[in-house]
Amino acid sequence: MLEIVFEDEHYVAINKPNGLLVHRTRIAEEKKEFALQLLRDQLGYRLFTIHRLDRGTSGVLLFAKTPEAAAAVVKAFEAREPNKVYFAIVRGYAPEAATIDTPIKPDKDHKHREPQEALTHYSRLATVELPIAVGRYATARYSLVRVKPETGRMHQIRKHFAHARHYVVGDKRHGDWRHNKMFLEEMQSSSLLLHAAQLSFQHPYSSQQVVVQAQLPQNMLRLCHTFGWAAVLEQQEALPQPLPTLIAD
Repeated sequence: MLEIVFEDEHYVAINKPNGLLVHRTRIAEEKKEFALQLLRDQLGYRLFTIHRLDRGTSGVLLFAKTPEAAAAVVKAFEAREPNKVYFAIVRGYAPEAATIDTPIKPDKDHKHREPQEALTHYSRLATVELPIAVGRYATARYSLVRVKPETGRMHQIRKHFAHARHYVVGDKRHGDWRHNKMFLEEMQSSSLLLHAAQLSFQHPYSSQQVVVQAQLPQNMLRLCHTFGWAAVLEQQEALPQPLPTLIAD
């Protein structure tokens, strides 16, 4: 069962787990399960996609119950009106606060397209240094960051942090394989450590501000506890409080 974090007569939102595609795509025809299909079967009626999350990204994913409801929020997304907050664990000690405004180059499947304007704001919440050698360094440093993308380009956060050389841990396409390997072997973590924690938008039918939140996935929460970041997370208004109790392995 998918975790429903918001629902009214027009919209429904889930906390999408890592590894689940939003809907069927040309490059993933072999996949049998998609968030759209699973939630449709769970609720028993047709749904319409509004936005996407990468397969590896967890967190708030919003659907509409009618084409008209979907179109209203899609229009708001195009106007950059909804506010989105992500949390990520990235390589190195990131700056305390910064904005990345590097245009996003299209993926290989869209070579004909020009680079797109992209804007990502972020702040560093906490750091950790682990006594584990990675590459030529004797220790490994990581940051917990809060990310607010102003635009919504494909793979924007992952590409922007790769451009800044603060690769998102677990990113197999745009990340650093050495750190991904260390997290897999030493921390038993294979997932992308990027989570869409909050989505807020003006409801088209009530004009009220809707704020939808999704708790961190178990693996990312476990790592944050291991690194001593739990107190920092409990101060984040973008996350549901209190933090859930960790489930023993």
